[in-house]
Amino acid sequence: MAKIGVLLSGCGVFDGAEIHEAVLTLLALDRAGATVVCMAPNMDQIHVINHLTQEVMSETRNVLVESARIARGEIKDLREVQASDLDALIIPGGFGAAKNLSDFAFKGPAATVQRDVARLLNDLVSAGKPVGAICIAPATLTKALADRKPEVTIGTDKDTAAAIEAMGGQHKVCTVDMIHLDSKNKIVSTPAYMLGPGIKDVAQGIEKLVAKIVDLLGK
Repeated sequence: MAKIGVLLSGCGVFDGAEIHEAVLTLLALDRAGATVVCMAPNMDQIHVINHLTQEVMSETRNVLVESARIARGEIKDLREVQASDLDALIIPGGFGAAKNLSDFAFKGPAATVQRDVARLLNDLVSAGKPVGAICIAPATLTKALADRKPEVTIGTDKDTAAAIEAMGGQHKVCTVDMIHLDSKNKIVSTPAYMLGPGIKDVAQGIEKLVAKIVDLLGK
């Protein structure tokens, strides 16, 4: 049975993992019969957003603790996860993927990637293991793997696509129901809520992404 990691970045679209995307990923993996390993970095969030008002709140939350809400408590500290523990990895989107897993949301092409995120991504790709990235997560992935010139999609947003190209990636335009496969690096991406508009729409691409990751493991 394939062991597939899901790298979370908190809990909530504006400061963590996008919950719909994360749950759709977990559902599709479970339906595919995979063993899911949830993980997140044990660090403070960059900030906390009130999801009702979208204003910054004066409090501190931990990425691992918040991610555990989505994982129902079954989650590992990213620092303890090695590429040898997994057959593949998927990163849901949400601003946490570009605020906590990297600082792309603030620095664009000049971003840096969280140390353990960069380590795990590079080790997985070096080992020829598939990686999936959803929504804005391909931007962080591109920065971490810039020397490999990864092909990714975030949909059609020209500014984000230009930033990906500036970081050494190759952006491919896709609709919400599509995926893009970088066959050389075994990277699969889909736009999800970068395009939306609703959960039924993003589900199409996420389900295809999971199916492709599983398919790559069989080859």
